[in-house]
Amino acid sequence: MSIADVKKSTEQKMAHSIESLKSGLQKVRTGRAHPNILEHIQVDYYGTGVPISQVANLSLADARTITVQPWERNMIPAVEKAIRESNLGLNPSSMGETIRVPMPPLSEERRKELTKFVKSEGEGCKVAIRNLRRDANEAFKKLVKDKLVSEDDDRRAQDEVQKLTDKFVAEVDKILSEKEAEIMTV
Repeated sequence: MSIADVKKSTEQKMAHSIESLKSGLQKVRTGRAHPNILEHIQVDYYGTGVPISQVANLSLADARTITVQPWERNMIPAVEKAIRESNLGLNPSSMGETIRVPMPPLSEERRKELTKFVKSEGEGCKVAIRNLRRDANEAFKKLVKDKLVSEDDDRRAQDEVQKLTDKFVAEVDKILSEKEAEIMTV
């Protein structure tokens, strides 16, 4: 394994951490409706739990309402029940073959709780990025110990990984500030 391999692998893992953070934050409810909020809900489909997106079409009716159209008419009660029991504080109502899910406005207290949650998720992502930096630095030290690279190359590689770490941590901060602004917008 070479320095370039270690750097490339580290950068890919850091980018994966960022993607994981983004997908995790999409599930955090803001004041606006977003179909991704319902993506993780499991619906009982003939005795098997499946994601709601596999039994229904999710779309937006307006800025505060998600519409859910189950592909099978007999799935309407099961989908409604799954949404109601999802601990998202949502109260779906069916209108014929469509289920409407209005998004209640968030209280100030709930907004602050969500902001704390978002910050903790971001901190977890930063820790993961720093752990990847540590792993890369250990790999560089092993290459030096095995006499595959010089100490100067090791120092340069560590500096480059530090710059990479700083770049990804700054990106996490940017994502967090955008999400916090989205949550606090009334």
